[in-house]
Amino acid sequence: MGVGELKLEIKRLIVSALELEDIQPEAIVDTAPLFGDGLGLDSIDALELGVALKKKFGVTFSAENADNKKHFASVEALAAYIAMEAGK
Repeated sequence: MGVGELKLEIKRLIVSALELEDIQPEAIVDTAPLFGDGLGLDSIDALELGVALKKKFGVTFSAENADNKKHFASVEALAAYIAMEAGK
């Protein structure tokens, strides 16, 4: 799977897992923040998204990991993390 395909899969997962019916996956900007002024996700969304990412891509996020905020910063950051984990 190429990086572009991975980003689109992540966007589709965000929309379906978080039931964002009013947002098209293609409309999510790769570098836009997922929290705050971007998509406006909250901590509950982060937990749900983390579970969905684990099911779909087999990646895990530890509650103690300070890098989680960085990984969840944007679709681009999630794609980089997933690609890195897949390469291990």
